[in-house]
Amino acid sequence: MTTTELATDTSSTQRAASARPRRHRRQLNLPGGLAGWIWLAIIIIPIYYVVITSFKTQGGYFAQNPLAIPTEPTLDNYVMVLEADFARYFLNSVIITVGAVVPTLAVSFMAAFAIVRGNGKFLKGVNALFLMGLAIPLQATIIPVYLIIIRLSLYDSLLAIILPSIAFAIPLSVLILSNFIRDVPNELFESMRLDGCSEWQTLWRLALPLTKPALVTVGIYNGLGVWNGFLLPLVLTQSPELRVLPLALWNFQGEFSVNVPAVLACVVLTTLPILVLYIIGRRQLLAGLTAGFSK
Repeated sequence: MTTTELATDTSSTQRAASARPRRHRRQLNLPGGLAGWIWLAIIIIPIYYVVITSFKTQGGYFAQNPLAIPTEPTLDNYVMVLEADFARYFLNSVIITVGAVVPTLAVSFMAAFAIVRGNGKFLKGVNALFLMGLAIPLQATIIPVYLIIIRLSLYDSLLAIILPSIAFAIPLSVLILSNFIRDVPNELFESMRLDGCSEWQTLWRLALPLTKPALVTVGIYNGLGVWNGFLLPLVLTQSPELRVLPLALWNFQGEFSVNVPAVLACVVLTTLPILVLYIIGRRQLLAGLTAGFSK
C-alpha cells in the first residue's frame, strides 16, 4: 500500500468517525444526588425508629440504642393498644371520615360543574364565596363553630365533627374540581347536548368519568385531613366512647407517658389505614396530581 493510498484511507476513516453521532458523557450531579440521599434519610429514619420501637419492651427501649433493632421483639405493645378500646376509636374515625368525605365530594362536584357550565351573577357570587372560604383557617373559627354546635344541640356527637369538616373541605374541593371540569373540551359538552342529554345526564355521564382522577385526589386529600383531625374532636366532643384515633393517641400518650413503645405502636396502627388507602388509589392519585403538566 502506497503512502497516497494510506493517507486516503486515513482521511476517509476520519470523515466516517466525524459523521457518527457524538456521544455526550453524562455528568454526575453530585450535589443533587447527595441532597436526595439526605432527604431520603430524613424521611426513612423517623419511620424506621417508630416501627422498631413499637416492637421493643419498655425496659429494652431504655437499655438499647434507640435506633438498634430489638433483640427480643414483642407484640405486647400492640396487644395493649388493641385492648384499650382501639377498635371503638377506629370505628369512630371511619364513620367521621366517610361521613365527611362522601358529602363533600358530591356537593363540591355538582357545585364545580354548575360554576363552570353555568352563567349568571349568582354562580359567580357563589364561586367568590367559595374562594373566600379558602382564606379562613379552622383555628380562627373554632369558637363560633363551638357556639353553633351548642345551639344546634349537637355537642358531644359524631355529627358535630362531620358537619364542620364538610364545610371546611368544600372550598378547596370546588376550586380543584372546577379546574378539572374546565379542562374538558367544550365540544364534548356540545355533542352531549346535541344528543338530547340534559345537564344532569351530562354531569354524570360525561363530567364524572373524565374527572375521576380529580375526585380520587380530592377524596384522599380530604380523607387524610379528617382522619388526622385533632382540634374539632377535642373541642366538640367529651365522652370517651366518641374519641377518634388522634384524640385517643393523645390520651395514650398521657396514660403511657413513660411507655414510649406503646405510644408508637398506636401510631403504627393509626397509620396503617392511610397506607392501605394510598396503595388502593395511588394510580388515580398520581393521575390527578400530574394532570395538566403535559399540556
